Amino acid sequence: MMKGSVRFTLVLVVIFVAGIVVNSWTYLGEKPVVRKELKDFPPELGNWKQVGSDQIFDKDTLSVLRASDYLMRDYRTADGQVANFYVGYYATQRDGATYHSPLNCLPGSGWTMSDPGQVTITSPDGNTFAANRYLIQNGDQKSLLIYWYQGRGRAIASEYWGKVYTVLDSVRLRRSDGAMVRVITPMDKSTPEALHSAVDLAANATRVLPQFVPD
Repeated sequence: MMKGSVRFTLVLVVIFVAGIVVNSWTYLGEKPVVRKELKDFPPELGNWKQVGSDQIFDKDTLSVLRASDYLMRDYRTADGQVANFYVGYYATQRDGATYHSPLNCLPGSGWTMSDPGQVTITSPDGNTFAANRYLIQNGDQKSLLIYWYQGRGRAIASEYWGKVYTVLDSVRLRRSDGAMVRVITPMDKSTPEALHSAVDLAANATRVLPQFVPD
């Protein structure tokens, strides 16, 4: 009987302390982080060079996206490889604004998604992580998509674990900032070639991403 009472008391203490911590973090707000704005993202990433101006979303899209900062632009290599690069950054996810998964956004825009899988991205410093991979199609337009979630020192494929880590880091670090990173390459070539292009651009981007999506 005594052991049960002690256990119950310990549970109450843990709940009480956790409540104090969470309420304190809520009062203090997000821990400030230093980052560059995505408009200053490098126009050259390895062999890739920016083509044209950054793409700007309309007000309706921005109201749904609710990103604190974003970037969408095209890159091209000297031998004609092309890719579209997107980063949607959220300074906080405590107010309901959060990543928009391509699994929700693309089908709503008329795209079908098939051949799901994962691909390994190896950054220039040798670190590796898994990203999601899909073939996507809208009418006659076929492309290859890779994407992942990045922030607070992690780059992961799983949206589920991304949300779990966001909750944990919100308490542990007072941070819930992060981004969804996406690369799309056209399928006017074979799948392996398109995948190689997407992975190459993604790998080069990881070298500078922490300046804009802080670890």
